[in-house]
Amino acid sequence: MRIDCKHVWEHISAYIDGEIDPVLRADIDKHLETCEICSAVLDSTRNVVVLIADDRVFDLPAGLSERLHKRLDEEMSAGPPRESLTE
Repeated sequence: MRIDCKHVWEHISAYIDGEIDPVLRADIDKHLETCEICSAVLDSTRNVVVLIADDRVFDLPAGLSERLHKRLDEEMSAGPPRESLTE
Protein backbone atom coordinates (compact mmCIF):
# COMPACT_ATOMS: atom_id res chain seq x y z
CA MET A 1 0.00 0.00 0.00
CA ARG A 2 1.30 3.46 -0.89
CA ILE A 3 0.59 6.08 1.74
CA ASP A 4 0.93 9.86 1.67
CA CYS A 5 1.84 12.49 4.26
CA LYS A 6 -1.71 13.00 5.48
CA HIS A 7 -2.01 9.28 6.14
CA VAL A 8 1.18 9.39 8.22
CA TRP A 9 -0.03 12.42 10.17
CA GLU A 10 -3.33 10.70 10.98
CA HIS A 11 -1.50 7.73 12.54
CA ILE A 12 1.48 9.49 14.12
CA SER A 13 0.34 9.06 17.74
CA ALA A 14 -0.39 5.36 17.35
CA TYR A 15 2.94 4.99 15.53
CA ILE A 16 4.84 6.57 18.42
CA ASP A 17 2.92 4.52 20.99
CA GLY A 18 3.58 1.28 19.09
CA GLU A 19 -0.16 0.70 18.77
CA ILE A 20 -0.30 0.29 15.02
CA ASP A 21 -0.77 -2.62 12.65
CA PRO A 22 2.64 -4.01 11.64
CA VAL A 23 1.84 -3.69 7.92
CA LEU A 24 0.87 -0.02 8.31
CA ARG A 25 3.97 0.55 10.46
CA ALA A 26 6.16 -0.84 7.68
CA ASP A 27 4.42 1.41 5.14
CA ILE A 28 4.97 4.45 7.38
CA ASP A 29 8.61 3.47 7.93
CA LYS A 30 9.10 3.28 4.17
CA HIS A 31 7.48 6.70 3.70
CA LEU A 32 9.66 8.20 6.45
CA GLU A 33 12.80 7.02 4.65
CA THR A 34 12.15 9.48 1.83
CA CYS A 35 9.97 12.21 3.34
CA GLU A 36 11.88 14.83 5.30
CA ILE A 37 8.68 16.66 6.23
CA CYS A 38 7.04 13.64 7.86
CA SER A 39 10.31 12.74 9.58
CA ALA A 40 10.38 16.24 11.05
CA VAL A 41 6.73 15.93 12.12
CA LEU A 42 7.57 12.63 13.83
CA ASP A 43 10.59 14.12 15.63
CA SER A 44 8.59 17.18 16.69
CA THR A 45 5.71 15.08 17.97
CA ARG A 46 8.12 12.92 19.98
CA ASN A 47 9.63 16.11 21.45
CA VAL A 48 6.17 17.32 22.48
CA VAL A 49 5.52 13.98 24.19
CA VAL A 50 8.79 14.33 26.12
CA LEU A 51 7.91 17.90 27.15
CA ILE A 52 4.44 16.90 28.29
CA ALA A 53 5.87 14.06 30.36
CA ASP A 54 8.22 16.51 32.09
CA ASP A 55 6.92 17.14 35.60
CA ARG A 56 8.18 20.72 35.70
CA VAL A 57 5.47 23.35 35.38
CA PHE A 58 5.79 26.40 33.17
CA ASP A 59 3.34 28.98 31.93
CA LEU A 60 2.49 29.13 28.25
CA PRO A 61 2.06 32.48 26.53
CA ALA A 62 -1.52 33.75 26.48
CA GLY A 63 -3.45 32.47 23.46
CA LEU A 64 -0.86 29.84 22.49
CA SER A 65 -3.32 26.96 22.62
CA GLU A 66 -5.82 28.72 20.37
CA ARG A 67 -3.11 29.72 17.87
CA LEU A 68 -1.68 26.22 17.84
CA HIS A 69 -5.07 24.59 17.22
CA LYS A 70 -5.88 27.09 14.48
CA ARG A 71 -2.55 26.45 12.75
CA LEU A 72 -2.94 22.67 13.01
CA ASP A 73 -6.45 22.89 11.55
CA GLU A 74 -5.17 25.04 8.69
CA GLU A 75 -2.30 22.66 7.93
CA MET A 76 -4.49 19.57 8.03
CA SER A 77 -7.07 21.24 5.76
CA ALA A 78 -4.39 22.25 3.26
CA GLY A 79 -3.21 18.67 2.82
CA PRO A 80 0.35 17.51 2.23
CA PRO A 81 3.00 19.88 0.87
CA ARG A 82 3.23 19.94 -2.93
CA GLU A 83 6.61 18.18 -3.11
CA SER A 84 5.28 15.14 -1.22
CA LEU A 85 2.46 14.68 -3.75
CA THR A 86 4.90 13.17 -6.23
CA GLU A 87 6.35 10.56 -3.86
